[in-house]
Amino acid sequence: MPSVKRDSTIKEYQNFTKEVYGLPNDRQFSAWEMLSNVQRFLTRGLKGIRKKDNDKSKINFLISFSWLVSLMNQLRIDLEDEIWKRFPYLCSHCRNCPCVCKEKHITERHQNILRNEAKRPKTLTEFQNMFEKIYPSKKRTTEHAGIHLAEELGELSEAMLVYHGSHQNEDFEKIPLEAADVFSLYMDVFNSLKINMANELSGLFYDNCHVCHKAPCQCAFTFITKFES
Repeated sequence: MPSVKRDSTIKEYQNFTKEVYGLPNDRQFSAWEMLSNVQRFLTRGLKGIRKKDNDKSKINFLISFSWLVSLMNQLRIDLEDEIWKRFPYLCSHCRNCPCVCKEKHITERHQNILRNEAKRPKTLTEFQNMFEKIYPSKKRTTEHAGIHLAEELGELSEAMLVYHGSHQNEDFEKIPLEAADVFSLYMDVFNSLKINMANELSGLFYDNCHVCHKAPCQCAFTFITKFES
């Protein structure tokens, strides 16, 4: 029975979404439609932040994140590997932990990347803890984290738009970079909300699909498009 555990890795969660949602997603949704679902539930999560409704924010950000992971499956992108390449326990711009971009007015990414593989997080929770150390939640508001998440999702959308217009490999390679940035902002939002994402995913996906509890998911297309959360 496919399920998510509190100590699941990002790779394991990505495999879970593939097993439960891969077949129906490939049959029913294009990449653009999947991205639309990422955006649909993310904006509901932002509404929860605006209304200070943490429960609404939590469920919608979890569903939005799951659509993002499903999109990565459809594009054959290993999200965990891309996150580690982008954030090797360091800020992707200043290459410090914690980040000092604001203090040093850094606006461009450092190109020299040194990765200490011994520090690579194993579980999703460990990745969330890593991002708390790189980008301490005390330095921002939840609203700021949410706005930044929306901004990064816009950059992912732009990268996909460019690739679908050019069909050039160098343009495709920008998609996993932007996806890693989006993931980092999901972590920032959950850290700002003081919510452990892995614990919540394990409660939501304890038995296949969180709605129909089937694997593969058997939720109808019309039901998904009208799903309220």
